[in-house]
Amino acid sequence: MSKNIFAVFITVLTVATLLLNACAPQLTQLEQVRQDGELRVVTRESPTTYYSSPYGNAGLEYELINAFADYLGVKTSIKTDNNIDRILSKIESGKAHIAAAGLTITEGRKQRVRFTPAYQHITQQVIYRTGVPKPESIEDLINSHIEVSSNSSHAETLHELQQEWPELTWDENAQIKSTELMNMVAEQLIDFTIVNSNEAALQRRYHPELRVAFDISDALGLAWAMQKTGDNSLYNEAVKFFNTYKEEGKLDLLLAKHYGHIRKYNYAGTPTYLRHIKQRMTRYQSMFEEAANRNNIDWYLLAAISYQESNWDPHAISPTGVRGIMMLTQSTAKQLGVTKRTDVKQSIDGGARYLSSLYDRFDGVAEPDRTWLTLASYNVGFGHVKDARMLTEQRGGNPNQWADVKESLPLLRQRKWYKKTQYGYARGHEPVRYVENIRSYYDILRWQYEMAEERTSSTNTLAFNSPVL
Repeated sequence: MSKNIFAVFITVLTVATLLLNACAPQLTQLEQVRQDGELRVVTRESPTTYYSSPYGNAGLEYELINAFADYLGVKTSIKTDNNIDRILSKIESGKAHIAAAGLTITEGRKQRVRFTPAYQHITQQVIYRTGVPKPESIEDLINSHIEVSSNSSHAETLHELQQEWPELTWDENAQIKSTELMNMVAEQLIDFTIVNSNEAALQRRYHPELRVAFDISDALGLAWAMQKTGDNSLYNEAVKFFNTYKEEGKLDLLLAKHYGHIRKYNYAGTPTYLRHIKQRMTRYQSMFEEAANRNNIDWYLLAAISYQESNWDPHAISPTGVRGIMMLTQSTAKQLGVTKRTDVKQSIDGGARYLSSLYDRFDGVAEPDRTWLTLASYNVGFGHVKDARMLTEQRGGNPNQWADVKESLPLLRQRKWYKKTQYGYARGHEPVRYVENIRSYYDILRWQYEMAEERTSSTNTLAFNSPVL
């Protein structure tokens, strides 16, 4: 009898629990994310979204999504997928809360997901290779080999254009990224591709033979994609975040951080740089590597600085008397114990030690800003950078962020500003350009070596494909 009573008790308890759960208010999506402490994000690997850098994971989307997670008070769980259709499917199914993947807002995609406010605007551009006639219009693309990524906004644009130009044809590839498509144009495997203008600006630094033919679209917004659902809580919070992020000027700073160094990049100088990598780097590579290792520096960065300083010319000399492959001043060389500035080994070693000493003085500044401030100091002197950081703080900026400090450095040319500083007048626009150039030289040098390593791993000497000059 007691067993029957116990069974009845368990049944009643179970039913009561179910009823209570049914009556309990359901958590909104935002409340659920906060309760779980995790924001699930899907992105794609790209120089414009998410990638691995010497400083760890990086990318505009990576920083933006982490800023939103901090705003919510949660952590991120980031998964990557380079297939756009699968990315959108993960949002539709609720497997991910947000797709932060550099997605263009298009009418076709709006049928599947909803987009947050755009954080950036781009155009779609036709990319071609020098040596062939430049296409001037859609008609010039007909009867050509065009290839784009499957389910991409570029494919969607081509489908729309095909309504007016039925003869327009192209191939779609589900397994390839925009960067690889640009490589294929450079290697003459296809005639044309279409990429977003931000991607084109970054990738063209690596391929001096590539050109932009024309814009194939009007300005289009890039935004996060979220699930279409009656629960607007997380979406509304994302909209609120973007509005605040923009109003506080943080979005402009983030865009400047990731694209500022290429806005005035001299693409015409890339062929010369690639030729110098091939012809000169083999002489000095081991010296850069050894000096960098001794001073805990990325040797690609040390070499990029040297190229900006001297074009890897050990006999270079400036009108002001700085000289050698690292262009050391006489006083700096004396402090470092460099007895002959035109001695390549001494100059590289001295430059590495000087760079390391400057880096140590920015203790507490996060990467990569610490590196950019160090580079500016190598060019204009630590004192002037210190002055610029002080002005940055007075103007309401962050003295630990390069994007803010680079706005203050040119002010050191103006009397009303430099008279307030300790170290006085400086040609403050020069370190800004200096840092931007080195960032691109670094990216190109590292990319060249990584590509070479993929082509051959059997020798210690890297064999580069000869650039078309």
